[in-house]
Amino acid sequence: MQHTSARTGTRPGNRHDSRAPGRAPRRPAAASTGGRCRLPRYWFAERLLSVLSGHRPVHWMLGHTIGQAYEQLVRLAPGAPLSTNGLRPVLRHCDEYVPRPGVIEAFARITAGDRVRAMAFRLEQGPDLRWRCAAVELGGERLAAGV
Repeated sequence: MQHTSARTGTRPGNRHDSRAPGRAPRRPAAASTGGRCRLPRYWFAERLLSVLSGHRPVHWMLGHTIGQAYEQLVRLAPGAPLSTNGLRPVLRHCDEYVPRPGVIEAFARITAGDRVRAMAFRLEQGPDLRWRCAAVELGGERLAAGV
């Protein structure tokens, strides 16, 4: 076996990959458990869940909504519609449909104890490439901006 010094930065002659011994190969951020928060749909779902369960104030969404969505959240949030029997709701799954570039229609499954709730929301990408929430639906009650 041919071995070179660690100071030279070269690897042994029988190694064909660049990772260090004993280290797992890197996975893309979206594939890792913690990487899902980098996806716009998960980021917004977590924020909306925090506001609509009463764990965060509604002004936390200021700047992340467009149109009438913020005012509608202001009216809905005090009732904490996603709060259930003192249990903190958990975002179990979130998926998306992209009807056209710059628009994401997302849906999320939320659990708290034995109860499962659904939330749907629409994201629109502005000229500054930032995503903003344009509409929210919970249990048949619609909060849509400009609809």
